[in-house]
Amino acid sequence: MRKSISAAAVALGGSLTLAALVVPTPATASPGEGTCFSLGVAGRYGEFIEGDDTHSPDAEGAVAIGGNADFSHGGFTVGNELTAAQVAALPGGNALVVGGNLIQNGAHVQVMKGKGVVAGQVVGGGQLEGVTKGASPIDFAAEFAKLRALSAELAKTAGAAPTADGRTLTFTGADAKANFFTVAADTLQKAGEIQLKVPAGSSTVITVTGGSYDQTKAPTSGFLIWDNAKKSYVLDDKLQSADGGAERAKLLWNFPTATKITKHSGNAWPGSILAPNAAFDLGKGGPVNGSVWAKSLTGSGGAETHHYPFEGCLPGTVVPPVSPSSTPSSSTGGSESPSPSSSASTPGGSESPTPGGSGSPAPSGSAGATPSASASHGASGGSGSGGGGGLAFTGAEGLVPLTVGGALVIAAGGALVYKARRKKAAASS
Repeated sequence: MRKSISAAAVALGGSLTLAALVVPTPATASPGEGTCFSLGVAGRYGEFIEGDDTHSPDAEGAVAIGGNADFSHGGFTVGNELTAAQVAALPGGNALVVGGNLIQNGAHVQVMKGKGVVAGQVVGGGQLEGVTKGASPIDFAAEFAKLRALSAELAKTAGAAPTADGRTLTFTGADAKANFFTVAADTLQKAGEIQLKVPAGSSTVITVTGGSYDQTKAPTSGFLIWDNAKKSYVLDDKLQSADGGAERAKLLWNFPTATKITKHSGNAWPGSILAPNAAFDLGKGGPVNGSVWAKSLTGSGGAETHHYPFEGCLPGTVVPPVSPSSTPSSSTGGSESPSPSSSASTPGGSESPTPGGSGSPAPSGSAGATPSASASHGASGGSGSGGGGGLAFTGAEGLVPLTVGGALVIAAGGALVYKARRKKAAASS
């Protein structure tokens, strides 16, 4: 009986050793990691405007307007740079949505890719291509409620302040996944040049506080982004951007409380702009190289919106770590997805957590992303989530060497018991 107990004890000890090796320690989510906020339907449009939009001559991406669209001052073309997949992701395939009237007054208005729909009347007549009359497929009130909640939530992060050197204002961050900054509108609008230096492909959120922002005050002449390959700043424009546009694609300017934003016509503004409460004046020259989400919009001449959709990850609810009891079996070969409860609390609605708003995963890139789910950290709760509580080992590859190791422990224990019995028997004889 004693022999059986000794053997069992060794076997048990070996088994416990094996168990300690196989069961991973629950991963802890790092600050700023987890699921990504979704921009929902709004993320699919280059101009997403709650009220009126008075604009010419074009927008390279899709345009959605909840109020009246006035394209009478030189005409308007929409969606020339959209891909087939991006058109397919739009509600009803509509690259132009007008919830009110379309004011044409003899001007030429054309949807280059996809379709267009006008809920109100076409005023003034003229050449109109690719546009039909019908109900708006977008609930603008609901979508802007989500955008305002998102903007307010992002503003809660106490981001780093920029550094000033004369009239140059520089935002510097070192996090490879996400960098947050906060600056007062009064400080930002005094800058002659604005510089951004972050790791290639990281998501960047710059929250601008205050009731209004006017680039013409200084005026701001240029935005430069650090090119990590060239080790120098690059003036962002249509034909050039740092690291092939990796930082621009994941750059978001957040204006949670601004009611008026004025862009200086002398520069191109890189990144997307979330200003859900603001009347946005693009001026008469210089594009926004990204998307604009605003209460209203005006612009003409070269003040276009260029088609560079936001691909960053806007870190949201932190995904709880996976406990050993909820660890998926090794046959699954992967970690658990974020729980529905963590996603449900994310501002941005019921869309899948895709920062680009397309509702389907996009290549990781960076953002991300991201976040499109091109997010560099967690747009879809996959292996890139960082804060998803993934297992230290998954699948057979991790378990095989551990199982062999455990077996060796058990065998070694058995050998010790056998040796002890032989020694005891020799002594008694």
